[in-house]
Amino acid sequence: MAVSDRRQGADSDRLELLLFSLGGEQLFAINVLKVMEVMTTPELTRLPDAHRAVLGVTNFRGESVTVVDLARAVGFKGADRSGPGMVIIGSFNRVQVGFRVAAVDRIAVLDWKDVHRPPQSSSRASYITGVTYLDNHLVEILDVEKVLFETVLDEHVEFDLDGNAEFDDLADAHSAGDRSVLVVDDSAIARKQTARTLDRLGVNYLMARDGREALDLLREKAREAAGEDIRDHIAMVISDIEMPEMDGYSLTRAIRQDRQLSDLYVLLHTSLTGVINTEQAERVGADATLTKFESVSLARRVVEGLTAGHGNTAGAAQS
Repeated sequence: MAVSDRRQGADSDRLELLLFSLGGEQLFAINVLKVMEVMTTPELTRLPDAHRAVLGVTNFRGESVTVVDLARAVGFKGADRSGPGMVIIGSFNRVQVGFRVAAVDRIAVLDWKDVHRPPQSSSRASYITGVTYLDNHLVEILDVEKVLFETVLDEHVEFDLDGNAEFDDLADAHSAGDRSVLVVDDSAIARKQTARTLDRLGVNYLMARDGREALDLLREKAREAAGEDIRDHIAMVISDIEMPEMDGYSLTRAIRQDRQLSDLYVLLHTSLTGVINTEQAERVGADATLTKFESVSLARRVVEGLTAGHGNTAGAAQS
């Protein structure tokens, strides 16, 4: 079942979710834009000393892909492993990975505003970025970045920046001063990764968990500025695209439509690999887009945002 052909023409104002189960009636979901293919669980080669949720590796289109038991990774106790199950192959954070699930249900289309923050009472709250209701049934949207970071991403992402000459040069080059960068992301792991890069750059930052919270914070800062330029306090905004309540595109559009915020530099930072909608980013007024997560690439974009002057001048640069 190929899903990648749906990825190119997705309506950015609406969200397409691939629904699946891990066993039992509870439905889970991930964004269709991250999905390349769905298949019956293939033959796997086991890996020694791998994370307990890693089932093994398989060949997918000539590439070695790690397959993760998603139920085990998120601590789902009602998992059904009686049959072969299905594997969802996707591209996340510059890495191809497979998630083994019990069954795939369907693709559902909804508005971003219909996705809400997960209740903190949920036993899986740390693995859930949002929830929605379809046909009166709760659907939990998984924090794929957290799952990857805990199981396989440490094998692919360079976190040790000691002695990185380019990064050191970037840290010396920026002009943030006392200004802060606003980081907007529903994933705790993504916020932590971004904060680590900003800490190493010596840049102050504020955090928000979704676009609505970020917009409220920016407007509060604008009121506190009492007529001063908001850019003297907030240097730039780094925002995820997929978020509950208000997504990154809607946040960017709202910033551009607000007279006090409209000149802020906005970087859209997303785990969607190779399918960033640059035209949509330009249309809503983003200054640049970047695929997660690589510290030096992010540092380049941050320094660019801090030094490029005020406001959107050249459309959304992509990398």
